[in-house]
Amino acid sequence: MSYDATRDRVEHYFDRTATKVWERLTSDAPVSRIRETVRKGRDQMRDKLLSALPSDLNGVRVLDAGCGAGQMTQELAQRGADVVAVDISPSLVRIAQDRLPEHLQSRVTFASGDMLSADHGTFDHVIAMDSLIYYTGSDIRAALSRLGERTRGSIAFTVAPRTPLLMTMWYAGKVFPKSDRSPTMIPHGPQRLSKTVSDIGQLTDLGRVNSGFYISQALEFRP
Repeated sequence: MSYDATRDRVEHYFDRTATKVWERLTSDAPVSRIRETVRKGRDQMRDKLLSALPSDLNGVRVLDAGCGAGQMTQELAQRGADVVAVDISPSLVRIAQDRLPEHLQSRVTFASGDMLSADHGTFDHVIAMDSLIYYTGSDIRAALSRLGERTRGSIAFTVAPRTPLLMTMWYAGKVFPKSDRSPTMIPHGPQRLSKTVSDIGQLTDLGRVNSGFYISQALEFRP
């Protein structure tokens, strides 16, 4: 499936099928045990990605690529960053806007659409948490290349690692597709992905988060 087709499928899922689920998951509302492990895992991953950035972000322009309901956006703004928060889902962007405290609003520019668009400008850093997990290695390489042309510092992002559990789930999804299920994550090994992007930049492993049904690998790319 092409980048555009996958992006459109992600938009349909998050903007129509799963908006309420993600609104609840990213709030303090009670959730099931399984979703609680996902919530905790996402909290841990957000901290891990943020730790790769300077603690003082005053005067630093950051792209929150795939901002979702805005948790990362708020953390970046609280640390002083000027944030461009972009998501393919207009519904999630509206939730992020509504949740952002008033005293941080001047630091954030929200937009819905393709996170790779050059219209968003240039940046000191980019964070793309769980927004590249549905794409092939070649698509990720192309995305990093496009973002790298407009990024002075690092691009921190996540992928689904090639663990036995995720690989089993991936193959099961391929064998038993459902029209209403979420887009299928594509697992990647850091070493193989590093080779894929070696001609355009350097990839560093930032570590993995394992929290129940949330399993994610953090990586940092520098053009």
